[in-house]
Amino acid sequence: MVKRFAFAVPGDLATPTGGYAYDRRMIVELGDLGWQVDLLNLGEDFPWPSEPTRTAALTQLLSIPAGRAIVVDGLGFGVLPEAASQLRRRNPLLALVHHPLALEAGLSDKQADALRRSERAALSSVQGVVVTSAATARLVAADYGVPAERITVARPGSDPAPSTQASRDSVVRLLSVGAVVPRKGFDVLIAALATLTDLPWQLSIAGDRTRDRDAAARLDADIARHALEERVAVLGAVSPQHLAKLYALADAFALASHFEGYGMAYAEALAHGLPVIGTHGGAIPDTVPPEAGVLVPPGDIPSLSGALRRVIGDKELRRRLSSGARAAALRLPTWRQSAEVFARALERLA
Repeated sequence: MVKRFAFAVPGDLATPTGGYAYDRRMIVELGDLGWQVDLLNLGEDFPWPSEPTRTAALTQLLSIPAGRAIVVDGLGFGVLPEAASQLRRRNPLLALVHHPLALEAGLSDKQADALRRSERAALSSVQGVVVTSAATARLVAADYGVPAERITVARPGSDPAPSTQASRDSVVRLLSVGAVVPRKGFDVLIAALATLTDLPWQLSIAGDRTRDRDAAARLDADIARHALEERVAVLGAVSPQHLAKLYALADAFALASHFEGYGMAYAEALAHGLPVIGTHGGAIPDTVPPEAGVLVPPGDIPSLSGALRRVIGDKELRRRLSSGARAAALRLPTWRQSAEVFARALERLA
């Protein structure tokens, strides 16, 4: 019997974010495990699709043969409760929730409430939910009413990576990786670093600047306001080869996310043996143990400044955290192991 399912993704699968990277790799790994994957692009502008986009997405989903399992990425699924309600009567449904939509930073209370209601309604129609961390599993069960037995945790996998090279001069090179959106907390990171101009550091930020033009403009303005243009390089989205070079040259990884459903960039930093300065937001503490990094409350500029000062100013601390990061990376699942967990969730739909 052919193992086959449809994977519905909002927008371009090549979009350079952790969620899309997870989708891309899972499709490849599931294919290697013998699954035939029919990819559907639900359209752009999620989670705020226009009515024509919403209608076109529903038409595509309803064109899938009855009985065939459908996996829908949560960025789209959470705002298509009507589609979920119609599909549940004809197709086994599996929702992939990277993180609840209402927890995106920068939303108004009205927007967050609307997304929470919509996603809760959509999730009530599924036979199963895949999440990328135990922290997100707890949220989906407690706040969205999904029975725990329907939830599968399939953490992102990790690839082996070369260890970072220590700086050969006195400058501590910090790396931050993530799309420039409010949830990633770049404003908090810049504000914290602005208090540390007495220390020798440089920061490189690698991440898509097109997702939120306002957030990108605010980041540029913050850097200029604090006169950090000579210290902070905002690189935009970079190639995998360029990113690998940035990891290799970095001394520490810093990202002030307000919330992460998992935090693939944090895991990648561990794989490179980088000390991590981050936050307690969402699943980050599940990924970054105390021996590998220093985590502070999200949005707490003084605490983040203190953590950065400790790591930048103490070479021996960086060495210990680097050793802890490499040890933590060894405990992360491989992508094949993650795909096997995901496959079991698909098999249960039958």
